[in-house]
Amino acid sequence: MIKFYFHHTPNPMKVALFLEEAALPYQLVPVDVFRGEQHDPAFRAINPNGKMPAIEDDGVRVFDSNAILLYLGDKTGKFIGQAEDRGELLSWLMFVATGLGPYSGQSVHFKHYAPEKLPYAVNRYHREAQRHYDVLNQHLNNQSYLAGDEYTIVDMAAWGWVDRAPGVLGDNALVDYPQLKRWFETVDSRPAVSRARQVGKDLTFKADMDEESLRAMFPQNYAEA
Repeated sequence: MIKFYFHHTPNPMKVALFLEEAALPYQLVPVDVFRGEQHDPAFRAINPNGKMPAIEDDGVRVFDSNAILLYLGDKTGKFIGQAEDRGELLSWLMFVATGLGPYSGQSVHFKHYAPEKLPYAVNRYHREAQRHYDVLNQHLNNQSYLAGDEYTIVDMAAWGWVDRAPGVLGDNALVDYPQLKRWFETVDSRPAVSRARQVGKDLTFKADMDEESLRAMFPQNYAEA
């Protein structure tokens, strides 16, 4: 059975969605990132990068949410689209991995968690997040899903971050991106999304972003020179 190392943040939610869509059995292993459990040696043996999520599949470790989606998609043959769309699938999956996710995360960080409000950084990452949303919106002008005509792991990957659009870009964030809004509502209405949202609901994670949490989430900011 798959061990799924989980915290209810955007990247693990992508994997939760795949597992629910594919009806794969899994064991949920909570990792409280606000308490620094991602830095425990036992977890670092599974993900040397100390980030969520990760899985273990019969002795095979896979870390990074987008790598996990690709691994599970190839393993099961589900949600990987048509062979002729493989280039599109890989391209858009990497777009999420290297663009949409990181820039959205940095936008949230500098707006909400940075100890100083640096106008340049806030503007830089907000505008880059907007740009990535615009790329997706334009891409969806003439198609229903991100990698061809089928719902795939790329849609799951993007859903994990677009679901947090209000935190990234502000309230009513999708109003300016009508095609992306239409796509999001289509994906978000899937029954598996409702099930994914319930994953870990019975778990108690630390919620306060206090000094302990800041040190756990951003340890490099506190490293000695």
